[in-house]
Amino acid sequence: MQAAGSLSVSLDRAAAERLLRFLDLLQRWNAVYNLTAVRNPNDMLVQHLFDCLAVIEPLRREFGESGRVLDVGSGGGLPGIVIAALCPNIDVVCVDTVGKKAAFIRQAAGELQLPNLSAEHARVEALAAPPFDIVTSRAFASLADFARLSKQHLSPRGVWMAMKGKRPDEEIAILPTDIEVFHVEPLAVPELGADRCLVWMRPNPGV
Repeated sequence: MQAAGSLSVSLDRAAAERLLRFLDLLQRWNAVYNLTAVRNPNDMLVQHLFDCLAVIEPLRREFGESGRVLDVGSGGGLPGIVIAALCPNIDVVCVDTVGKKAAFIRQAAGELQLPNLSAEHARVEALAAPPFDIVTSRAFASLADFARLSKQHLSPRGVWMAMKGKRPDEEIAILPTDIEVFHVEPLAVPELGADRCLVWMRPNPGV
């Protein structure tokens, strides 16, 4: 897949086929369960798959090849399923308050043979789980609410990786003092004519 190469993500045939099977599964379930507002298969490829592929190299750089990721408000498994498919040594837990979305992710884990992927139907603040090295979200909430609701799930050295559109300077400006933004990373998503970035945050050690 050329888009993966432009994002410095190496895909073998098996991984590429798994991602395309995920898209097919998302399209089929979406027809009945309304998992995403994006309906066109080509738009799904760019707006969902390419968008999530863009976080793989930054995640590996920050995090390595093993550990635990929590995907908050995962919806149709974005980015959680993509991370689990390409990082088999990372345990990914997707949490969503909508039962049918959690059910879809469990179905995808089985059909795509992803033993490192699981889903929880719960509110993130009520989730009972061991701590995570990275807590991520895509269009879940404001940065302040994302951090407030999920802070208890960070491991001692854990960080947040928030997927955003354009740089959210207003959201950053109103973060509480106990949250530190240590990097805002622009992302160049192939074929997507829109701004994307990752906001990396961690608890402020000085507060």
